[in-house]
Amino acid sequence: MKNNDWKDRLGMVYSTNPDFKYDIGDEEEAETLPKNQQRLRVRMEKNGRGGKTVTIVAGFVGSDADLKELGKWLKGRLGVGGSVKEGEIIVQGDFKSRVIDLLKVDGYTQTK
Repeated sequence: MKNNDWKDRLGMVYSTNPDFKYDIGDEEEAETLPKNQQRLRVRMEKNGRGGKTVTIVAGFVGSDADLKELGKWLKGRLGVGGSVKEGEIIVQGDFKSRVIDLLKVDGYTQTK
């Protein structure tokens, strides 16, 4: 038989402790490493994209805002579209060598 307890539906624990802090699951964002310490990896991908080729930049350590800013800068310099999803920058097209060159010029020295 299905348990219909209201506590299970809320997912919250009751405490009589006045200093109790409910953990809402928010994780603190990682501090963004300096450009010369970032280990970015650039790869090409074609699977599951309707035959279209994309360039993916992975390995960025830092806040989502900094990652989005880097993605916007890359897409603007290349003049193409793309997105930032799940910690990766996705650039439309085959731009692996140009992306590596742009990142190295910008200070990301450990880019491959």
